[in-house]
Amino acid sequence: MGQVLLSLVLCAFVLYWVYQDFDFRRAEDVLLHGTDWGWMSLSLLFGVLSHVLRGLRWKLTLAPLDARPRTANCVDAIFISYAANLLLPRVGEVSRCGVLARYDGVPFAKSLGTVVTERLLDGLCLVLIAAVTFFAQMPVFMRFFQETGTKIPSFVHLFTSPWFYVALFSVAGALWLLWRLLRMLSFFEKVKKVSLNIWEGVMSLCRVGNMPLFVFYTAGIWLCYLLHFYLTFFCFGFTEHLGILAGLVMFVGGTFAVVVPTPNGAGPWHFAVITMMMLYGVSDDDASTFALIVHGIQTLLVVLLGLYGWLRVSLGNRTA
Repeated sequence: MGQVLLSLVLCAFVLYWVYQDFDFRRAEDVLLHGTDWGWMSLSLLFGVLSHVLRGLRWKLTLAPLDARPRTANCVDAIFISYAANLLLPRVGEVSRCGVLARYDGVPFAKSLGTVVTERLLDGLCLVLIAAVTFFAQMPVFMRFFQETGTKIPSFVHLFTSPWFYVALFSVAGALWLLWRLLRMLSFFEKVKKVSLNIWEGVMSLCRVGNMPLFVFYTAGIWLCYLLHFYLTFFCFGFTEHLGILAGLVMFVGGTFAVVVPTPNGAGPWHFAVITMMMLYGVSDDDASTFALIVHGIQTLLVVLLGLYGWLRVSLGNRTA
């Protein structure tokens, strides 16, 4: 309960700072009359595809553990996990393992080990993407640090900028989450059998039978993530001029922001995307409108997929 409360407080705090002077009627008008739903639908299609590819990749990593879950259950478990994270950040990783344990008999600890492996691999991919993007658009990142009050020589601006405290609060939330994860790991380490099963799941990556297919799935997941975000630029007249490099910069910033334990990164994601978008010449109002509409629609997609996955896994396995 405490974790849920902290997540909501953190989300509300950051959103308040970002949107305290915002005209929400303008965002409503843009949503109803200024959004290209063709591009938005294409963006959402890549969002769905990223989850499907993640489910297929997960099944591939489970095979070395002699686990043969149904493909539909793996995909539905992914849908459910992302929706569950909206209620309680990071609980989705546990819920998706529970789905396969219940319906396919996959040992919970072993599947949890594969999830740990996935997170480590995805973290490495994000770091690589971020490094390439940083060197390609270094001036933009430098300006971002200056605009948010994080320029090292400017101590006065640092402590007087409200954005600094937004960032500080977000980092504090991320550190708190890390502390919670470390506590969970220390608990698992006390149970030898569980720890060995988790380790076996982690090492399953070394025994994946079709590594080229695994790499293809991984590359596809991240490409879909990027297109899921980037294609939304073409939905609005005030962002359609932004190029792929701008998309990469905001994609990296937003992805790091989602690490902060708020529902779907709400608050920190808006802060990062709005600030970076303004560096490319988009006005504050337009950037705020973009972040509000895009994040809202993408979050709605997560909810709908979660409900769909829950219904399909429940009804499908009942009649199977």
